[in-house]
Amino acid sequence: MSQKNETAILIVALLLTGGLLAVGYFAFTQWQSQTEAGMTTSPTSPTARNDSRPRAISGGQQLLVASTTSPAKQEGIEAIAAGDYSRAVSQLEASLQQNRNDPEALIYLNNARIGAGQSHTIAVSVPITTAENAAQEILRGVAQAQNEVNQAGGINGVPLRVLIADDANNPSVAEQVAQSLVADDQVLGVVGHFASDVTLAASPIYERGQLVAISPTSTSMQLSRAGNFIFRTVPSDRFTANTLTKYMVDTLNLNQAAIFYNQDSSYSRSLKDEFTTALYGDGGAVVAEINLAEGNFNSFDAVESATRQGAEAIVLLANTETVSQALQVVRVNARNLPVLGGDSLYRPEVLQVGGDSEGMVVAIPWHILSHTNSAFPDAATQLWGGDINWRTTMAYDATKALIAGISGDSSRQGVQRTLSEPGFSPKGGGGNIRFLPSGDRNQAAELVKVEPGRRSGLGYDFVPLP
Repeated sequence: MSQKNETAILIVALLLTGGLLAVGYFAFTQWQSQTEAGMTTSPTSPTARNDSRPRAISGGQQLLVASTTSPAKQEGIEAIAAGDYSRAVSQLEASLQQNRNDPEALIYLNNARIGAGQSHTIAVSVPITTAENAAQEILRGVAQAQNEVNQAGGINGVPLRVLIADDANNPSVAEQVAQSLVADDQVLGVVGHFASDVTLAASPIYERGQLVAISPTSTSMQLSRAGNFIFRTVPSDRFTANTLTKYMVDTLNLNQAAIFYNQDSSYSRSLKDEFTTALYGDGGAVVAEINLAEGNFNSFDAVESATRQGAEAIVLLANTETVSQALQVVRVNARNLPVLGGDSLYRPEVLQVGGDSEGMVVAIPWHILSHTNSAFPDAATQLWGGDINWRTTMAYDATKALIAGISGDSSRQGVQRTLSEPGFSPKGGGGNIRFLPSGDRNQAAELVKVEPGRRSGLGYDFVPLP
């Protein structure tokens, strides 16, 4: 192929990917609205609480998710700030009548119903300002679990209050959030954070403060060594890598892989290392490692180089920041080689690629169509007005784990002891919640494949593999 033709193809791929990301963001918001969605601590009231939190943390006194605002929601928030809980309840109920797919409003509503009464308190830290869609997905899981336990009478008769923190998916901001939550001795546990790098940055603070943190989405193997107070409800990269490798070797009968990853991401590096180890263990080999974050990354040259080195499959282990480059690879590859991907590629932008992504296989912790016999997906669909995804489910499970821990012993150290017991196994949306001694969840990953379909509204769906 001539250099001129190569350049033309690359330009087209870049233009299409740029447009795709713009369209994909709009599609995601539509898809999301349609398919988502120590010492013993006594129950406390807001008047007894340390109120020196940064503005990024709110129990209902301020709006954090600006895109979901409405006059009724804003009035409800102002009423909470003024201590007028009755008016707050009526306004937030009205807001949810207009948009039931708003987890921030539901959390604030449940907090307003508690008002100045006693409560047990947890927090959830999400990347609202930088990855709002992922933040909303996580908040839905937390909101649903809070709503369920409070409707059932609370934890041993005491309702659950939830604080929302915006860490912007930034390690330094997450450290500040963690310090504030540790300093508030009424907070008994944290659901968070989102990215592995962010959770790793905050973990030493939680560990020193003896405050349990459960990440619903961080998969890096480094977290397995983060400490006794750090847990996760998402399977680690080891489970994901083993699942992808087994599919590649046993089902596709392929042995030679080219890995595309982000060298600057703990998540991406961890998944790359685990996949490489698993593939070599199964008799295969990684023939190329390509850094998506290189400043001069060229998707055409990268795919051509991988093919020239004997790659039989492309393995995309991109993180959120390198999704654009990963989509370029999918387009340039144009279904020439089979494509496998990590959970960060479970996103509507991949479906929006269209025919070039058809057949792509992604490993995720949970898919709604794989659990049709469970009551949880039906309850979630009824609450949010559409399907949910794995991030919502893992956040729900993290909250359920904290609820079970608080039920056993409502102190920070007591929660940690309960979660660490060998017999700990509360029921969650993704099955029973069991932790290994490392704090990792003892659960395998699932595989989904991109196929033509109408469920997502994008022309293609992620469909579970048997």
